[in-house]
Amino acid sequence: MSRVLIVGAGGVGRVVAHKCAQVPAVFSAIWLASRTLEKCDRIAAEIGKGRVQTAQVDADQTEELVTLIRRVAPRMVINVALPYQDLSIMDACLETGVDYLDTANYEPPNEAKFEYKWQWDYDNRYRQSGIMALLGSGFDPGVTNVFIAYALKHHFDQIETIDILDCNAGDHGYPFATNFNPEINIREVTANGRYYENGRWIETRPMEISRVFDFPAIGPRRMYLIYHEEMESLARHLPGVKRMRFWMTFGESYLRHLEVIRNLGLDSIQPRLFEGRPIVPLKFLKTLLPDPASLGPRTHGKTNIGCIIRGSKAGETHTRYLYNVSDHQQCFRETHAQAVSYTTGVPAMIGAKLMLEGKWKKAGVWNMEQLDPDPFMEDLERYGLPWHDQRCDIDIDRLPVA
Repeated sequence: MSRVLIVGAGGVGRVVAHKCAQVPAVFSAIWLASRTLEKCDRIAAEIGKGRVQTAQVDADQTEELVTLIRRVAPRMVINVALPYQDLSIMDACLETGVDYLDTANYEPPNEAKFEYKWQWDYDNRYRQSGIMALLGSGFDPGVTNVFIAYALKHHFDQIETIDILDCNAGDHGYPFATNFNPEINIREVTANGRYYENGRWIETRPMEISRVFDFPAIGPRRMYLIYHEEMESLARHLPGVKRMRFWMTFGESYLRHLEVIRNLGLDSIQPRLFEGRPIVPLKFLKTLLPDPASLGPRTHGKTNIGCIIRGSKAGETHTRYLYNVSDHQQCFRETHAQAVSYTTGVPAMIGAKLMLEGKWKKAGVWNMEQLDPDPFMEDLERYGLPWHDQRCDIDIDRLPVA
């Protein structure tokens, strides 16, 4: 039985709090903290029975975090705040000797760039302190990394190619809204694409490459090649992989609005003077868009996220497709959140659970694919993310472009 501190009270924080509360044998006490105390109190009221205590904290301020951690005395901190705040929270955990978990890698506020190097640099300090940091325990990254580790353990001697496919076919009824933080979402999808091939990274223009894929339980959707963070750690930890790509679907309305946003410069993260004061256009745009945490009641449809993996076993080359399908309304009925938040929050809870149980407990900084996939895959089934694992003959390169 362990006390945990969850930092962040958006859609993912809501799911993590709900799912931790469902496992009292592991999470005996739950604290939820955010810059906005009202959000924490609302989630605590949803869960009820006094299971969640709340606190206010500015996650940009390491000193505030250290004070809160010492007051709460948790076994670990589950970071579901903004990626900008990863390092300040990691610093606070290091100072207090508390384990750390997040769902997305660090991204500097003033540069549209995300990579693991800043967090990997903590490895020696965490090892020397005897504490653990688990990076990217969401769905993608997270479950996708574990799918690949599971396939390597059970189906392949060597993996040759990986295609990660993320389809959200949910309909929230708005002309334009993002399913997670608008700043992070827009920065991510407007950046140049990138994929890994034969030991090097190849850059593409945003949305330059697309294919139409028939997603199980959803149907045909056009998906676009973009860069995503799990490929960075997989390239480091899976020697011999010849190619890795990440694909994501976007609706036509989303893409039309995104084009206008880019043409108007509203995706810029560089300050502009307005009435004598500097404002960041993307931060201003965020205030005009629907809060992703509010989308749950009105979002219908399904998500499908998975990996198509080609490799060899005992000299035979074959392909596996591992994926999960989640229903937005089913997720909302359970946790008051839509499926994008649910599919990120459930793996965060599972990663924390395995750390607290000692099944995934190693000093240092770790990515998901470095750990035994079996207990995580078992818990996915148990806690709401059932998965499919099947042999297939899918070849992404032979799919239609439109």
